[in-house]
Amino acid sequence: MNSAAQVRLEDVVLGNHEHELTLVYPRDADGSADKVSILAAVGCALLGLRVGDAIDWPMPGGRNARLHVLAIRYQPEASGQLHR
Repeated sequence: MNSAAQVRLEDVVLGNHEHELTLVYPRDADGSADKVSILAAVGCALLGLRVGDAIDWPMPGGRNARLHVLAIRYQPEASGQLHR
């Protein structure tokens, strides 16, 4: 079983533009768009959010995104995986 949190987000500003991200420890962040380090600014901002929560986030090029949490596909702590 995967030991990283997986979250499905929608960029409300773009409308129907969904992303699935995996929050990973820094050593597992490989630069791919679908893996975000928990120590990256957006990774920290996503920690603790629940389904239905949203955050406003500045994007490259000066646009702002409103990221709405649609689903949390997997959360290690909720599954009893407290240590990695």
